[in-house]
Amino acid sequence: MSPGAPGRNALYGDAVRVLEAWRAPDPEQERVRTEFLRHLERHPADGMWRECAAGHITASTAVLDAARSRVLLTLHAKIKAWLQLGGHCEPGDATLAAAALREAGEESGIAGLRLLPGPVRLDRHAVRCHPGGSWHLDVQYVAIAPDGARHAVSEESDDLRWFPVDALPEPTDDVVRRLVARALRS
Repeated sequence: MSPGAPGRNALYGDAVRVLEAWRAPDPEQERVRTEFLRHLERHPADGMWRECAAGHITASTAVLDAARSRVLLTLHAKIKAWLQLGGHCEPGDATLAAAALREAGEESGIAGLRLLPGPVRLDRHAVRCHPGGSWHLDVQYVAIAPDGARHAVSEESDDLRWFPVDALPEPTDDVVRRLVARALRS
């Protein structure tokens, strides 16, 4: 599918609508929201996609158990740190929420995840998607797993485990800690 194909334009339009409507919880998140919108304005054809070396929108999810006392984290095979589930948007994704839910399902193996409405945080972090480096402009969601959900490790992970929300593992980072804290308030 070419960058200007209809499926890609629909996801771009959804991303703009989501980011324009999202109410940032603090001035720093508002700055990031504005930066994401500026990125999409500057890169209307490819700003959603991995091929955009200047950076690209991604969608991730903090998956909580039904009691909201545990979070499912992946020991990322390349990064070697415990992270939330998520990643790149794909041409078949109709919305950012659909991309976040697809990624969470693929990486967890859990059927029946329930995505809470709207993103809870935004995060911009450096990645190695291109030889000179790039940026993930991550729109972060929360999903609730059904009671008794069973997970399965995907090929992108070295491990996948539930952790108490107040005892996150090492190595992890402040991005995950802030996302989990915000997820608990959602």
